[in-house]
Amino acid sequence: MSQEIRLTYREALKSAIREALLKDEKVFLMGEDVGHYGGAFAVSKGLLQEFGPDRIMDVPLSESGFTGAGIGAALAGMRPIVEIMTINFSLLAMDQIFNNAATLSHMSGGQVNVPVVIRMGCGIGRQLAAQHSHSWEPFFAHVPGLIVLSVGTHEDARGMLLSALESPDPVILFEYTSMLNLEGSIPGDAGKVDIQKAKIRREGKDLSLITYGTGVYKCLEAADLLAKEGMDVEVVDLRVLRPLEEDTFLQSVAKTHRALIVEDAWKSVSISSEVSSRIMEKAFFELDLPVERLCGVEVPIPYPKHLEDASVPQVQDIVSRVKKMLKP
Repeated sequence: MSQEIRLTYREALKSAIREALLKDEKVFLMGEDVGHYGGAFAVSKGLLQEFGPDRIMDVPLSESGFTGAGIGAALAGMRPIVEIMTINFSLLAMDQIFNNAATLSHMSGGQVNVPVVIRMGCGIGRQLAAQHSHSWEPFFAHVPGLIVLSVGTHEDARGMLLSALESPDPVILFEYTSMLNLEGSIPGDAGKVDIQKAKIRREGKDLSLITYGTGVYKCLEAADLLAKEGMDVEVVDLRVLRPLEEDTFLQSVAKTHRALIVEDAWKSVSISSEVSSRIMEKAFFELDLPVERLCGVEVPIPYPKHLEDASVPQVQDIVSRVKKMLKP
């Protein structure tokens, strides 16, 4: 294995975009402020100078317009990476994403594919208040025809885009703004990752912590704290939210016989709702306890930091809930 390198989540995202641009001349990046400004979160900083305006394309402030242009470019044989600045702005492009990108292959009887990758900033944190703090992954995971991926680790920040660009179908990539400055280690030769399966991030035998996105590192930290008190929990990173890959978490539950699902999104009609249902349908007799969920509080996300933190599960919340579930 090659020597590991340390980098921020932001640097891992940028590295993936740069490699994709170098590898395939059909790949280009388009979005608001991705060029001269370097991206709203500095992910594409410097790429305009390296690749030019035909490959790093600033667009007008019209999510429906430029997302539709990206879909059209994909239909014409290009490999566009469309950046929607934050997930709340994706509402303005829902018609293009749900009614065009997700359906055209089906409606054409498989005659056309839509190999567009749509990246968007997502998640809760950094005091962006109710207008810009959303975990709306469940909205997109509901729609057949889309591949929906959650970039919850530095490894996936480096590799998911490269794999997504090889898909013949539209891919939604959720990237988490609260993680941009977070440092992590990845192998120096890190590249493409499997975008069809969930991944066990930590092996354990007492309980399955099932999560995605910003929950991954929180659950890993909670697992370390619990290990010091003799509790051995397994951490499952769902990663692939559509089509939801269930074998990994069902096998985990069959091993640990207990499950806690953790996510920042609101509890009602969520990813955790679906995971819980599948465990009950397909692994009920493996359970020693009812499935439990730890999710975001169902309120518009507050601006004050202490209230923002209280609105989504934190490490100590995970630790406390696991202790209650494992209490003799």
